[in-house]
Amino acid sequence: MAKVRLILDTRKSAKSAANGLYPVALRLFHRKTRIIRLPYFSSPAGWDDKYMRMKKSAFKNNHIDCDRANEKIYDKLHTAHMLIVELGDSINSVDADTLVGYIRKAWDKKMDTKIRDEVDNGLTLSQWGKVIIDRKLKSNKPGTASWYAGAIRSITKLNGGRDLRLNEITLTLLTNFQIEHKAKSSSKNGISSYLRAVRAIYYSAIKEDQFYPKKNPFLHFKIPTSRRTKKKAISKMDFIKIRDVHYKEGSPVWHAKNYALVMFNCRGMNFIDLVKLQIKDIVNDRIFYGRSKTGDQLSVRITEELREILNFYIEGKSKVDYLFPANYDGSTRHFEKYKTQRRRMNSRLKIIAKDAGIEEHFTTYTIRHSWATIAKFMGISTEVISEGLGHNSLKTTQIYLKSFTNHVLDEANEMVVS
Repeated sequence: MAKVRLILDTRKSAKSAANGLYPVALRLFHRKTRIIRLPYFSSPAGWDDKYMRMKKSAFKNNHIDCDRANEKIYDKLHTAHMLIVELGDSINSVDADTLVGYIRKAWDKKMDTKIRDEVDNGLTLSQWGKVIIDRKLKSNKPGTASWYAGAIRSITKLNGGRDLRLNEITLTLLTNFQIEHKAKSSSKNGISSYLRAVRAIYYSAIKEDQFYPKKNPFLHFKIPTSRRTKKKAISKMDFIKIRDVHYKEGSPVWHAKNYALVMFNCRGMNFIDLVKLQIKDIVNDRIFYGRSKTGDQLSVRITEELREILNFYIEGKSKVDYLFPANYDGSTRHFEKYKTQRRRMNSRLKIIAKDAGIEEHFTTYTIRHSWATIAKFMGISTEVISEGLGHNSLKTTQIYLKSFTNHVLDEANEMVVS
């Protein structure tokens, strides 16, 4: 049977040249003797060989927390001893050097578990959230960064303003958060948005080996489904009405009308992508641009109406100039400027809708939904619409088209029951 004990390795070759002390070591005897040095040093006078420990009373040990050191070396001795016991008779089939390797692996595994426990107990939502937020800001995604920051603030407020360790995010806490916000009459969509952001941070920490949950609360907690908001689409006839509304050339509302028609002609282009367009993005009869939300590259053929509008904005500009007076360089620094532009655009779209006799709510988001819904009414497949919008999944497109599905079902029902 193999044997292990703690010793002070007093061999001449083991003596430290730096401090003249000797290393504490684990001595293994398994047909042959092997010495495994540990990261602790003492003098012969400071080592108690009978009890295999460092003496607190020894002068040479004054700089060491002997209680802590002894606890650690005993732990290594115990781990090695338990490994030998667990191997049982099979230990006879391995040599001393192989057994040393097994002991080191057992120590590493135990240390890894301890480190995981420390990370598990220590990493907070704000700490890891800041890492994610900083990444989004560096990637010029301030909107997403703001979403994460808002969720962290909201759930921290529930915790009395105290930062939450990730292992404190429990099923009870998530349930309380949902109930608390419902009691305050918060929208279902707002609650869902915050919880999805917290879940994204939580899963990111797990994925990057920063956090090891003992129990994942999100496996047992159903985030409330976002309530389907009021229909956001207008008809093709409404866009014809918009074309027929006229404003003074160069006025803010005149530009807003042009922007709306450009976005519609560009397959429901997002406003953020519109204001980032540069002259160089126009190549022959196409507009090439990267979708801000996903980074995917999209290409749109220039229609007659689009060409007529673009001609006004292209004149006298160089390749590096922005296409429109309302422009945004995509940086975090100028994100507030973009939000102001978007707010003004939506205010002007409201005026345009009123002047065109459109009763539905009309925003930059409406334009995107309208393109998708009109395409569906014309018999274009969901797959093609999804590609046109630059969606990464059909599921997102199907959400856009749910109101269309209800309309078709209502008409079908009228035909059946009449």
